[in-house]
Amino acid sequence: MRLSELGGKEIIGLDTGERMGVISDSDLVIHAENGSIQSIILPGGSFFGFGKKRDDLVIPWNSIVKIGPDMVIIQLNQQETQASQK
Repeated sequence: MRLSELGGKEIIGLDTGERMGVISDSDLVIHAENGSIQSIILPGGSFFGFGKKRDDLVIPWNSIVKIGPDMVIIQLNQQETQASQK
C-alpha cells in the first residue's frame, strides 16, 4: 500500500467505535534505518478553538487491526485486553 492511499482514511477505535481522526490530519513516525512506519500521531486540539485542548494521540503501528477502503480500525487497549484474559 502506498502512503498516498492512506491519506483520506478515517481512524476508528475498535474498543469504542468512535471516530478518532483522519490520517491526512496526522503525522507518521518512520523508522530511519528501514523506512517502516512505527506510529501515527493524531494531533490534539479543540472543537473550533473552543473547549479544552486534547493531548496528541500516539497510535503504534501494531495497534492497527484492519485497513479498509475507507477507514483504518485500531485497537489501542490490545495489551490491556490480553493481560486481563490471562
